[in-house]
Amino acid sequence: MELYEHRSGHGPDVVVLHGGPGAHHDYLLPGFDRLAHNRTLIYYDQRGGGRSPVGRDVPVGWREHVDDLEALRDIWGMRQLHLCGYSWGALLAMLFAITYPGRVASLALVSPAPAARRERLVFEQNLARRNAIPELVTARAALQASGLRSGDMASYNRRLFELAVAGYFHDPHRAHELTPFRITGRTQQAVWDSLGDDFDIRPELGHLNVPAVVVHGDDDPIPLSSARATADALRAPLQVLAECGHVPYVEAPDAFVGALDPFLPRA
Repeated sequence: MELYEHRSGHGPDVVVLHGGPGAHHDYLLPGFDRLAHNRTLIYYDQRGGGRSPVGRDVPVGWREHVDDLEALRDIWGMRQLHLCGYSWGALLAMLFAITYPGRVASLALVSPAPAARRERLVFEQNLARRNAIPELVTARAALQASGLRSGDMASYNRRLFELAVAGYFHDPHRAHELTPFRITGRTQQAVWDSLGDDFDIRPELGHLNVPAVVVHGDDDPIPLSSARATADALRAPLQVLAECGHVPYVEAPDAFVGALDPFLPRA
């Protein structure tokens, strides 16, 4: 199995873990590359997504993702990793840290997925409610009635994507600024199933002794209380970005860089 890798910048290495699960690194660009000054950002497409496809008989649960990262660490010849994880990628960073605690130099967690199943259920309810606001319901109906699908499939798909992700934004009108991406459904489902119905890794996080920071928008559908509980477990500062949803590198780029640039290693 081969994993697609992309590097940006020069200087100390920071491994960037994209969200999903089942997505790919491209949608973090160009926003995350604002951090690629005086450091190297190492992106890779996680197994079962993007340019790292696998057969349907290949397992793609959370343990496989953690072990892939450990294998990459060995290939890269790094004793420890500076990890910057976004959304599911932040949860992957935490899972890696509690599995291989001696392999982590620092944790930067951006819009982290909940570290406990009960909080994920709240997130799902919040997102469903935001996606059901009248403006978005009307916009979806208008798109279906527009005939755009038969006349301009590319534009139709782009608009369909924007409406699908609008609920993640503080300002839904800014969804068009997010680089489009696709989710491999089997991978996404396999990861959540592998975590179980009652997962809660906060007790294990409390045993870690690693520098960490948590960055979260104040209007993220993932509850701010979830990010705060994760920060508390890691004894880490919580940087709250005002008027920002789940995509701070799009909605609050200056605050996003300001929160992370002083923390991440740099030349």
